Amino acid sequence: MRYVRLGILGAFVFLPVFGQAVKIVPRQFGPIRDLLDRGDGTSTSSNWSGYAVLGSSFTWAKGSWVVPVANCTGVRRDQYAAFWVGLDGYNSSTVEQTGTDSDCVGATPVYYAWYEFYPRASVQIQSLTIQPGDSISALVDYNATSQRFIVQITDETTGKTFTTSGAVTGAVRSSAEWIAEAPCCTLGGGILPLSNFGTIIFGKDASGVSATNWASDQSTTAAIGNFPAVNVIEINKFGTTSSPQTSDCSALTKDKTSFACTWAAQ
Repeated sequence: MRYVRLGILGAFVFLPVFGQAVKIVPRQFGPIRDLLDRGDGTSTSSNWSGYAVLGSSFTWAKGSWVVPVANCTGVRRDQYAAFWVGLDGYNSSTVEQTGTDSDCVGATPVYYAWYEFYPRASVQIQSLTIQPGDSISALVDYNATSQRFIVQITDETTGKTFTTSGAVTGAVRSSAEWIAEAPCCTLGGGILPLSNFGTIIFGKDASGVSATNWASDQSTTAAIGNFPAVNVIEINKFGTTSSPQTSDCSALTKDKTSFACTWAAQ
């Protein structure tokens, strides 16, 4: 049996991939980095691509996507791509999130689910076995009575669900997001290389999950595109020295719920 070390942060867990056990070290996902808001409903970032909606006192966000294939052909340096739904992180210092990864350990693709209450470390979800092509739905919910965040992620293809909760000090609940992320961190603290996920589609158009890519704050409960236009932000990832790959996202579909993000080498 072969073991592969993935990443540089956190405690080891073991996940099967293609009949082998892969030694996973959780990375840290987190707030948007190097944000440039263009003032026209779009922004750029060194680690995020996708959509955010801004507001106040968000209580939940729901999302769905199909796990993309990680194209690891010829890859020598480990690469990573995370897909998630969450609250906070666009204009605040915490993130409450859950999602899946399509990573490359060298030339070997690795898939898994995780959650994170940033700034605490991410946690791999060992009870879910993730495969490319699986339809995923996820929810981040805030319970005002307990003042805790509940994260739930479901593999709609297998029918298996994971739920947990946690308190997050300083969470302001000022945004909701649907994101493809290049996580942190290289030894020098930079963003990690973004694995080639091709194109990912968030929302019902790909996943078949209804009432998804929605969120709720104190004034609006709606799909992404039905929030006030001034509060809806399309985010595209630009390349950096440590993470030269880019990810550009499409406009929202006519039903205002779904969108695609596409990987590219710089």
